Amino acid sequence: MAYEGASLDANLAAAAGHDPDLVRELRAAFIESAERQVDLLGRSRCDGNWHVAAMRLKGLAASFHADGLLGLAEEALDTVPGDPAVLRRLRQMLDDLAVEP
Repeated sequence: MAYEGASLDANLAAAAGHDPDLVRELRAAFIESAERQVDLLGRSRCDGNWHVAAMRLKGLAASFHADGLLGLAEEALDTVPGDPAVLRRLRQMLDDLAVEP
């Protein structure tokens, strides 16, 4: 997952004009938003809510070229609501991304 974090940081740096404070702020906002969608996935009990949260997570990941997260969001779209394996991997990825380099 270290590569995912490095890729995210590179994309955030490009968006922030290499301002370290702004990069940290954008990173925190990105992770907070992703965590919110994963939380919604974890609480989803129907296909519709699961699909909406997975699509939002996919869009967020695509916006910042977070390919690993994007892949997991796509995987979530292909599974059933509450899939514990997908949720576990998503939470692990977010934990890994939350550790600043």
